[in-house]
Amino acid sequence: MAAGSDDFANRGPAVLAVSAATLAITTAFVVFRLISRFGIVRKPGWDDYAIILAWVLAFGTSFSICYGTSVGLGRHMNHVPVQWQAPLKKSAYVFSVLYNPALMATKTSICIFYLTLSKTQKIFRCATIATLIVVNVGGLALTLLNTLQCEPIGAVFETPVPTSASCTNIVTIYLSSAPLNIATDLALLFLPMPILTAMRLPMKQKAILVVTFGFGIFVAVVDVVRIAYLQNAARDNLRNMQEHKDSSGSESRNASDFSWYASYSFMWSAIEINVGIMCACVPALKPLVSRFLPTWILDRTMRDKTATHTHTSDSIAIHPDCLGSKRRSNQASPPESPLTRPPQALGGHNEPMDMMAFLTTPEMNELPNLQQSETYATTTRTRRKSVTFFDFVDMERKKNITLMSNRESVYSILMVTILFFIWGFAYGLLDTLNSRFQEVAHMSAGQTVGQHSAYYLGYIIGPLTFGRLVFKYWGFKACYTVGLLIYACGALVFWPSAVLTSFPAFLISNFITGLGLSTLEISANPFIALCGPPEYAEVRLNLSQGIQAIGTILSPLLAKKVLFKASPNSLIDVQWTYLGIAFFVVLLAIVYYYVPLPEATDEELEIAAARMPIPRHATLGSTEIKIIWVTLGLGVFSLFCYVGGQEGVSTNFDDYIERVMPSLDAVGHASVGHTAFMTARFVAAFCNIWIKPRYLLLLFFTGAIAFAAACMSGYGVTPSVLIIFVMFFEGPIFSLVFAQALRGMGRHTKEASVLLTAAIGGGAVFPPIIFGAMQIRNIQYAFCVAVAAFAGGMIFPIWLNLHPAARQISDPVRDEQTRRESQIEEQRRESTGTGEKKRKRISLRKKEKHELPFVEHLERRSWPEVQSPGEGSSSSATGPNGSPSRS
Repeated sequence: MAAGSDDFANRGPAVLAVSAATLAITTAFVVFRLISRFGIVRKPGWDDYAIILAWVLAFGTSFSICYGTSVGLGRHMNHVPVQWQAPLKKSAYVFSVLYNPALMATKTSICIFYLTLSKTQKIFRCATIATLIVVNVGGLALTLLNTLQCEPIGAVFETPVPTSASCTNIVTIYLSSAPLNIATDLALLFLPMPILTAMRLPMKQKAILVVTFGFGIFVAVVDVVRIAYLQNAARDNLRNMQEHKDSSGSESRNASDFSWYASYSFMWSAIEINVGIMCACVPALKPLVSRFLPTWILDRTMRDKTATHTHTSDSIAIHPDCLGSKRRSNQASPPESPLTRPPQALGGHNEPMDMMAFLTTPEMNELPNLQQSETYATTTRTRRKSVTFFDFVDMERKKNITLMSNRESVYSILMVTILFFIWGFAYGLLDTLNSRFQEVAHMSAGQTVGQHSAYYLGYIIGPLTFGRLVFKYWGFKACYTVGLLIYACGALVFWPSAVLTSFPAFLISNFITGLGLSTLEISANPFIALCGPPEYAEVRLNLSQGIQAIGTILSPLLAKKVLFKASPNSLIDVQWTYLGIAFFVVLLAIVYYYVPLPEATDEELEIAAARMPIPRHATLGSTEIKIIWVTLGLGVFSLFCYVGGQEGVSTNFDDYIERVMPSLDAVGHASVGHTAFMTARFVAAFCNIWIKPRYLLLLFFTGAIAFAAACMSGYGVTPSVLIIFVMFFEGPIFSLVFAQALRGMGRHTKEASVLLTAAIGGGAVFPPIIFGAMQIRNIQYAFCVAVAAFAGGMIFPIWLNLHPAARQISDPVRDEQTRRESQIEEQRRESTGTGEKKRKRISLRKKEKHELPFVEHLERRSWPEVQSPGEGSSSSATGPNGSPSRS
């Protein structure tokens, strides 16, 4: 077919138009940014030079795409003339080499800009520096991978690729970069949000700032759209693997329709780069906008209605009490204010302007003359030389978690129980996906056990390393945010794991997910145990763990019946599911950052433990070893053994049913087992109200051992029912062990929670042992390992029931002092609430008489206006000396 004929499908014109248009718009944004920073502010920074480099690289990527459309990009390969194939591959190679450096330069510019926002907030700066390192290290690795995609490199341009050459599948390379790009996009999007939302600024300015920094969401969306156009090729690769065909990189390059399916992906890649540069330029355009379009950024909600002219303030006024003795404006000697003259930093180099002031303060010489009233902005700028964070304060003290009554703790427990459901859902989904992934990729059963162990290995490493530090220094809620974000990263890594169908990559995905969920558990379990009266710790924890079990029931059913049926298309559907989970979890982490939850310091935990009438300082015999440390050690060992036995039963459930009753639906029967597991937790929570937890723990461990031993023989219905009873007796053991081992630890409560959470890593040890025993004989014989594990865990309840001091420490007792104080506080609130209701009724009557309440009158005026003397309209709101009158 002639090269110039057009009677076939061709995406080239659309790709050319969109790539060129976005490059042109990006060029305009960069020019305006340079005018703003070099011409108006006259203080360019390294972020400006990085954005110039990013534009140069963006020009190279866009030009390579535009050139590619002239040599066949957008056509099917059978419509690309032979003489065009070499230059087409060259243009695609140039694009692939420049793509990641362009993103690196853009994100580096944004990170450098973020570092100028604050020099005092260590967490923000450390997170920004970490993001900067990830962007550049990951980008460099991907750039090298793209550069060296064939060996020798010259094979990239040959058609067909010689059999002697070794090439990586180009689709695999493109898709493997998706998690890194999306993760860093989301990090850059949400890093400054806590700062911006905490600033005391007029609502319009705050909204403008949040929206300005929020433009980065478009980059993440574009990256997702770009990936969608590569999925057809990914389906071909998976289908070839399942059919045992050659899916090597060289073969795929020869057989694929790359010029067709990659064209839109290239186009969206250009959009991603160009939109990223635009978003990076938006904050720097503020001086340009404030000079030529000042009404776009000024907040006109604060007006002086008594003056002859309407005055607009772009800074926020604060209450006179906050200004002390100088709360009234002195017209004879007004405070030095940037409202009276342009800031020095704009025109000269006498004093560097901090970036937050650069973003929030307009060009004052472009504004109308304002009334000189002392406001927060003027006060802070004249009394402090540098305000790196503009009014970033947290004046609200968190409520002590150990002093909450049942009524007060309901909201907090519900919020944290949502997290229990999430990691229960994640656990069930991961376990199902592991087995299904094995079917698609033809992995061995041993590799599946390895993936499961990698997940629980994260439970050992996470709590003992960074999880411990987060919990100790930043508290309960910080663990929720950090854990959810790490879990989201694990969900994102699943994407290249499935694309590569790589066992090591899937190990990494499971390991990262374990790190995230273990960080959640470090904090969530002790939070539930401590939040409320201590005598109901086991009740609360079993109820929350029961909700977790509901997630474990739902996720396998959803994965096996709806999402995943061991086919290439369904594996790709699950990739999209995990991408959706990642975005959802990131949003959930943001929500939990802002949700108000109680906290407790080590000192408060020590005081709470000291209030309890238990022998915390009792020692073991004549030694100096305290009983509470022996109890904690045995509790850690008990959890290690119990989780190992539980996971051994759970991971081999299908094999067991296939041996004892092959006609039974393993998926449905497993749902019955998980339902029994969940039911036992709710039953134990109910029984804990009257029965001591140590008795229940001994009962459930005994039942688990007995029924696990009974499962070692027999065929048919009986062993199928017995394994359900094993899961029933497993149900409440974790909650009972955790709560009793934690009781009385005082200032060491957080460290104890770290050790107990790390003990969940027993799930990484016992399943491989059971697998080895199963290889020796069969799965029923391998249940002897589960019996031994439960027997080891039973040492803990035996200790609690036999040693007198251990019994006194583990048995729930009331905190009478706190209970009395809570009752007094509740009575006070009820009496105060009655008074508030009465005042509301009086206010309602005033409104009915068309009388404006005094408080509303003050809210309609800025505080400096109320306090200014000599105003005719202020007499109703101020006393004879100019001070606010009292009603």
